[in-house]
Amino acid sequence: MDLEPHQIDLRYEALRLRDPRRERLLVASMAAIGQQAPVVVVQGAPQPILVDGFKRIRALKHLRCDTVQAIAWDLEEREALLLGRLMRTASRESPMEQGWLLEELKSRFRMSPEELARRFDRTPSWVSRRLALVRVLPEPVQAAVRKGRLSSHTAMRVLVPLARANRQDCLALLEALLKAACSTRQAEALHAGWARGSAEVRARILADPALFLRAAAVSGVPDPAVKSGLALLFEDLGEIGRRSRRATQRIEEGVLDDLLPKEALELEQALRQARADWQGLFEHFGQELSHA
Repeated sequence: MDLEPHQIDLRYEALRLRDPRRERLLVASMAAIGQQAPVVVVQGAPQPILVDGFKRIRALKHLRCDTVQAIAWDLEEREALLLGRLMRTASRESPMEQGWLLEELKSRFRMSPEELARRFDRTPSWVSRRLALVRVLPEPVQAAVRKGRLSSHTAMRVLVPLARANRQDCLALLEALLKAACSTRQAEALHAGWARGSAEVRARILADPALFLRAAAVSGVPDPAVKSGLALLFEDLGEIGRRSRRATQRIEEGVLDDLLPKEALELEQALRQARADWQGLFEHFGQELSHA
């Protein structure tokens, strides 16, 4: 059936990431050959509700097309969302997209974590981690990811740990990342400068993050043999932080979902040893800093 773009309810558009490059290619393709695949809607009141085809709708609006080819599924809204997720094979979902969908199903349709785990063929802990991921990130960060201004990988790797520690610092660093249009590696460099910098350094990062990155690139990495002990200590602490964030990311991605009993035991032992090492480091820091 044919619908006019304004007749379609786009309430679930915010559950999907945007990729500006792919959308430009889609616009060019549809300008040349038209719409080839219908969008999917379910019956809603007062308008049909779109469950698949958000990129196509945006492309058609960009091309100022009067009609949209659509197919209607005879399903409940909740079931259509779940089926639409199963049918998406063109690209791999990010953990943030999974979290957005889970949050929508939980809040709008009152689905329990246990039911969500069953419907997604995952464990309740996986559901809990995905929900926690989207709840910890401030809405401005999520909006930047949805619009394609910030990659979900950068958000998870850099801003999730910062949001857990200090929400205001997270929002401030977001401003710098968007201003400089950073890659993930550059974002990590900015975060490292932010974490170690004074208030003056942070102000400079916010004022001109691109200049900070250029200065860091020009200065290069000095020979570790001539670094001061304090500089090396900062590097060690930064590496501990990076390793911890990387381990947290692996956990959020579901690496613990299907552990064998032997693997679980070995992991528990490794975690106990890491905790003992960290605790010893923090206690020693406390003693030395109090003397200093």
